[in-house]
Amino acid sequence: MSSNPPYPAGTVISGKWRGNRYVVERMLGRGANGTVYLVQREGRREHYALKIGNDTLELQSEINVLTSLQSSRKRKEHRAHRESPLSSYLLESDDFKDADSVPFYVMRYVEGRPLHHFLAKNGASWLGLVGLKLLEKLRNLHECGFVFGDLKPENVMVSNYGEAELIDYGGASPLGRSVKQFTEWHDRGYWNAGSRMGDENYDLFAFAVLCLRLLDEEGLKTAASQLPQTRSADELLKLARTLPDKKLSAWLCLALKGGFPGTEAATEAWRTHIYNSRKPGKESMATPGWLKSAFALSLFLLVFTIYYVFRF
Repeated sequence: MSSNPPYPAGTVISGKWRGNRYVVERMLGRGANGTVYLVQREGRREHYALKIGNDTLELQSEINVLTSLQSSRKRKEHRAHRESPLSSYLLESDDFKDADSVPFYVMRYVEGRPLHHFLAKNGASWLGLVGLKLLEKLRNLHECGFVFGDLKPENVMVSNYGEAELIDYGGASPLGRSVKQFTEWHDRGYWNAGSRMGDENYDLFAFAVLCLRLLDEEGLKTAASQLPQTRSADELLKLARTLPDKKLSAWLCLALKGGFPGTEAATEAWRTHIYNSRKPGKESMATPGWLKSAFALSLFLLVFTIYYVFRF
């Protein structure tokens, strides 16, 4: 399958076992594990993301992760007596009957832009909110017994209102197992800061590097240029300590050193110390100086006019 060209717009992907038909609108991305398409199911208006896999076993591994996440979300919603339309990690899986039973699965389509593009457009003040949403996604994943592994900006999609979603679970691995996929800069082993054994702090380390990359990519590139035998997390700690936001700096340093007892504690620390002091839009909502002056002058004129009318 990996040698086949992408399916063009208009291709109908029919399920061999369930019989549902999906019309391809465009390709969203292509990677080592398969190709993702934006599709519309015949008879429905909603759009979905459909992934066609290169390898049946690898795709089944992803499906297992998504099934676990969906089951966990449904249990939480059942206890809370509510159901969210955002709970559908996985809608269905099947085989493409017109292509030698190539496996595919269908998931909710996350409309937005990659994390680094979102922050470039909207500003770094959004990092508090987006980071919190991303940490919550990692916490849910860890509670289900998996680590994400290949955490990088390209694997995070952000909506216009700051909701973050992980979009490629091909690198997800069970807790306690070796991480299946990683990107060098975001990998704990690359920095000689620990093993590639999947644990919660592996993802937190990758999250901290992701923040450094978003805030100072040139500094991260310089740190990564060290020789493999001399490369260490100390370079990342130095970079984190140069950040002007000292609360953010302290959080990143703790994550890089594996100092959080788990993702839940890391998430709550971020909520308390980072999100509450970096709520998005603060810069854009600041009142311009000229407007303050104009308001003061208007107020003075109003008071003078009232005084003049009643005095004379």
